[in-house]
Amino acid sequence: MDSAPTDENAAWCALLRAPGVGPQTLNPLLTNGRSARRLLQRPPADIPVILREYLRAPDWEGADNDMRWLEKPRNHLLKITDPAYPARLRELPNPPSALFLHGDPDLLDLPQLAIVGSRNPSTGGRRNAHAFAAHLAGVGLVVGSGLATGIDAEAHRGALDAEGLSLAVTGTGLDRVYPAKNRALAHEIAMSGLLVSEFPTGTPPLPAHFPRRNRILAGLTLGTLVVEAAQRSGSLITARLATEAGREVFAIPGSIHNPLARGCHALIRDGAKLVETAEHILEELVPLLRGFELRHGSVPEQAEQGTAEQPMDSQHRQLLDAMGFDPVTTDELVKRTGFPAAEVSSILLLLELQGHVSSGPGGQFTQLGIATE
Repeated sequence: MDSAPTDENAAWCALLRAPGVGPQTLNPLLTNGRSARRLLQRPPADIPVILREYLRAPDWEGADNDMRWLEKPRNHLLKITDPAYPARLRELPNPPSALFLHGDPDLLDLPQLAIVGSRNPSTGGRRNAHAFAAHLAGVGLVVGSGLATGIDAEAHRGALDAEGLSLAVTGTGLDRVYPAKNRALAHEIAMSGLLVSEFPTGTPPLPAHFPRRNRILAGLTLGTLVVEAAQRSGSLITARLATEAGREVFAIPGSIHNPLARGCHALIRDGAKLVETAEHILEELVPLLRGFELRHGSVPEQAEQGTAEQPMDSQHRQLLDAMGFDPVTTDELVKRTGFPAAEVSSILLLLELQGHVSSGPGGQFTQLGIATE
């Protein structure tokens, strides 16, 4: 067996790289007063064979890479034995043995809400995620999500646009960003907020990593809001993990014809709280804040419905009234309104640019439910 390093953090990094060994094995070994260096030097006789074999030749090269990463500004390793380890996360059955952090670790002590949903949301879903995040971050909650495309990215962006705080939990090492298109967003989050991962540097985005990411996101927060989700969605995993951790689960309802609303409807049937405004969420969370005071001058309710609208043309209003709130084709709107097809198409284009409707597959349009007066 190679000699253990003199630095305790390096010893932790080596242990965290043991393949096939997770918190269920490591936590009991590291939370009973035994140091990581001692565990490397004198492993107990009853440790699992897979760990014993690894300790014969630990991944010191990988641990060195982690240590070089930790030397950079605003990078941290937070171990489960550290008093600053988040209390909410410690309540999980198998909390991460350690967290790699980039940014401001103090965010871990602030009240958080996770906002998650589809990677391919509707226009309305994107707007809802952004608006809810902006409102909630604007009153002082940390908005957490998973840095994925779609709803996750919109939630992070909404919090940042409100000059609030955002936290991203990733399924890779923090020396890389997945997906790469969110690199600039990750940088913005880290400037004022925090990036979190339980994975060492160099860890790629493997499918098995994302449920582990989701359990951290659910565990850190007071509750989880699902904006849009299909019936089989990773967002529903986050919601289930939140429920198992005793956290609140919220869901935004949608059209019965929208496949991305079905996951939310299933959550509501199973007991998630149906929400239509950010205030519905705050009503549930305020009793859980334990003395934390929300900021005064929160984002007004109108912010969730877009900016103030100019008086609407009567034909535009008539077409919206004819649409209802279920997806509808241009041909159907021609029948309902009696307007020429070219005029319907022109009005729909203007309404979409103004944020009143969204276009979807099959040439269908859906009203977004934004107040027009």
